[in-house]
Amino acid sequence: MFAVIAALVRGQSQWDALPWQIWAHLATLSIALLLTPVMLWRKRGDSLHRQLGWVWSLAMVVTALISFDIRQVNDGGFSFIHVLSVMTLVLVPLLIWEARRHKIAAHRSAVRGLITGALLLAGFFTFPFNRLLGNWLFG
Repeated sequence: MFAVIAALVRGQSQWDALPWQIWAHLATLSIALLLTPVMLWRKRGDSLHRQLGWVWSLAMVVTALISFDIRQVNDGGFSFIHVLSVMTLVLVPLLIWEARRHKIAAHRSAVRGLITGALLLAGFFTFPFNRLLGNWLFG
């Protein structure tokens, strides 16, 4: 999250050139990123966990959906990172279904997969030099 903030600060002069999709993507992603440690470190299974889980899940789905409209590399085509968006759209309903059926181990596994793939791995691939945040952070 700190790298995203640093990149945004460094790229401030170009903010007006960004389409709404990137701003919406960053907003929903920020919600998911901020809620992730809260969800992992606090008590699980209570009412607040379920409420925050719905917010987190919605943020993840909206982030993934918006990503399909962000294609500024690969000559306007999809990139590897979009595979992670598809994974998100499959895993979020699965983890909700598993939680509602009280399949805690399967729920936990799906959550870990999403955090690893959709947040950490996708975040890593956000910062190569041919991508917006990478250019702002390292350029």
